[in-house]
Amino acid sequence: MSTISLGRFLFERLKQVNINTVFGVPGDFNLVLLDKIYEVEGMRWAGDTNELNAAYAADGYARTKGMACVMTTFGVGELSALNGIAGAYSEHVGVLHVVGTPSTVSQAKGLLLHHTLGDGDFDVFHRMSANISYTTSMITDAKVATSEIDRCIRATFVSKRPVYMGIPANFYDIPVSVDLLKTPIDMSLQPNNKEAEDEVIKEILEMVKAAKNPIVIADACASRHNVEKETKQLVDITQFPAFSTPLGKGTIDETHPRYGGIYVGSLSSPEVKKSVESADLILSVGALLSDYNTGSFTYSYNTKNIVEFHSDHMKIRNATFDGVQMSFVLPRLLKEIGAVTKDYKPAAVPKPLPLDNKTPDSAELKQEWLWRHLSTFLQEGDIVITETGTSSFGINSTTFPANTVGISQVLWGSIGYAGGAISGASFAAEEIDPSKRVILFIGDGSLQLTVQEISTIVRWGLKPYIFVLNNKGYTIEKLIHGLHAEYNEVQPWDHLALLPLFGAKDYETHRVSTVGEWNKLTSDKSFQQNSRIRMIEVMLPTLDAPASLIAQGKLSEDMNAAQ
Repeated sequence: MSTISLGRFLFERLKQVNINTVFGVPGDFNLVLLDKIYEVEGMRWAGDTNELNAAYAADGYARTKGMACVMTTFGVGELSALNGIAGAYSEHVGVLHVVGTPSTVSQAKGLLLHHTLGDGDFDVFHRMSANISYTTSMITDAKVATSEIDRCIRATFVSKRPVYMGIPANFYDIPVSVDLLKTPIDMSLQPNNKEAEDEVIKEILEMVKAAKNPIVIADACASRHNVEKETKQLVDITQFPAFSTPLGKGTIDETHPRYGGIYVGSLSSPEVKKSVESADLILSVGALLSDYNTGSFTYSYNTKNIVEFHSDHMKIRNATFDGVQMSFVLPRLLKEIGAVTKDYKPAAVPKPLPLDNKTPDSAELKQEWLWRHLSTFLQEGDIVITETGTSSFGINSTTFPANTVGISQVLWGSIGYAGGAISGASFAAEEIDPSKRVILFIGDGSLQLTVQEISTIVRWGLKPYIFVLNNKGYTIEKLIHGLHAEYNEVQPWDHLALLPLFGAKDYETHRVSTVGEWNKLTSDKSFQQNSRIRMIEVMLPTLDAPASLIAQGKLSEDMNAAQ
């Protein structure tokens, strides 16, 4: 075989970069393209329940495996996915969005086709996506089609941002040379400018040498841009106290003796707040300083000696070094920083509060107790997904075991995101290690936005834990505004009937409402193994919420009302 179709070439390339599951919904402009996925051994089409869920699922897959691909049809399909794509752009998640477009012949004739706005403009949706994409491509020349596919795949991986690629329906069967697959896509980064990098390293080392009380803070982009290992080594070598943000949770090993906890401005514990804000040097890796990630911008550093490590620039105090990438700066810094920290005397780090084991079994479950004690159920290597709301705030009180991945959309904050992301994360986990557990915490309100994706999970026999926190409505919205407003209420569901509703055969359902019921369930050895899909409804008092969310709700309400 000297040639293959362009459609098959695309799927072969995706497989070469470790994408084995493709998300999306079929539509008439992408159906012939989808035929090609079955020609590539080891590839599968997830077949999601709608395009928004598919985009969320691709996001969850990409956060677990490095990048993902979602496929939609022109117009109606691609627009339905855009909220999920925007979230991936906001939070630095690499998702290749492939859109099946009308044939070049139909476009040239300006035909009044379905799925269009009826004005003959076939580029309008592409232009919409361009604002939330790192780069885009509308393939219209068969001669450059394969090189454009390679360019878009590379850009998705390197930028950790969505990339849009439209392929016309009459291009899927175009023959291309199979030999093109023999040359792997170059996924490497371009080195930094040496002089700029030298200056950055020199400045950092001088600041470290002069510091008496330095710290490290890891944020979301440390994990997104693959410098988790280097960040840990930075802590190992220097022995500086290390902290993370809500978006960066899990980036630093929380069992590490130098790990001090989550810093979120005024919402931090008093011990963490004091340790961070009294530092005279802050090495900040991968910062995304959004409102919910900073306690509504209540960071109160007492120093201007701040070094920010980013994927495409460095910032030292007020100086910005554009194009200097932390992926190269950190490995080089690790080789040199030990010499200037050899006399550093490690400062004490805050320790987590001991667990309260005196609460009676009959006590009703409450958020503060739940999130603290969740630590005893989690295992090394778990993937923990928390929804916007009580879950994403509460999880900050949980101590993760080593190598635990935390997924939470703190910046974009689209309600229902986690209900789709768990699908993609479960596909990815199965591909990495079938014994790896995927655990979702989602509110009863949020679940109603994306509940259909449970159908995709059941269809493929995936085995996540779905903990539904039932506190009767949109608690996070109530705490921001409208404590007893009707618009913050939802229709109660019979949550334990959902798995059989979506056709699950081998499943478990549980309802827990007391401390004793939680402890009995989570300590059960068979329950701790991901042998089947499970739905656990956690009954909580209405308006019960983590203290940090209550405080954030007041900050958000004040900010929204500011003149």
